[in-house]
Amino acid sequence: MNLNKPNNNVKKRIVIFASGNGTNAENIIKHFQQTDFAEVVLVLSNKQNAKVLERAKSLNVDAISFTKEELTSEDGILRSLRKVSPDLIVLAGFLLKFPEHIIAEFPNKIINIHPALLPKYGGKGMYGSAVHEAVVNNKETETGISIHYINEHYDEGAIITQKTVQLSKTDTSETCAAKVHQLEYEWFPKVIEEILKKS
Repeated sequence: MNLNKPNNNVKKRIVIFASGNGTNAENIIKHFQQTDFAEVVLVLSNKQNAKVLERAKSLNVDAISFTKEELTSEDGILRSLRKVSPDLIVLAGFLLKFPEHIIAEFPNKIINIHPALLPKYGGKGMYGSAVHEAVVNNKETETGISIHYINEHYDEGAIITQKTVQLSKTDTSETCAAKVHQLEYEWFPKVIEEILKKS
């Protein structure tokens, strides 16, 4: 038996970071539970009571919370990531700035989804309803999602793909958010799969 031969049956390993409700995380977990190709092995949240932890556990995925100190320290979250050795780290509604020492450890293996068409409506504080309100207030005729690699600056990493949806004059920040969520649910798992198949 050749022990050096790669085992093609081994699933790719995904780790998700999320801060809140976790509908995107749940959608990604369910998507890959229908495949033999990859799986979500761990969900991490910076909020102890985040709904995402409950969603992950209900789908039999390990889920833990952590403090800001554990995220930024050299032997905190990084140690947990080394243990599971992820092929891809996915930020799905994760609101803290990602530490440079983790980015350095996993180059081109950390992606984020932003609920607007970057470089517009990005940067610190631009998340959730704040983004959709800004889009509607500026009377944009379209919005969408940007899936991009993470670097040391908010929302400035290389863009992998963008998907758009049209807006009308009657759209509110709530209806704008609903349209963007539909794009997220449709495209985020597909793009993750494409990235992993190329890696």
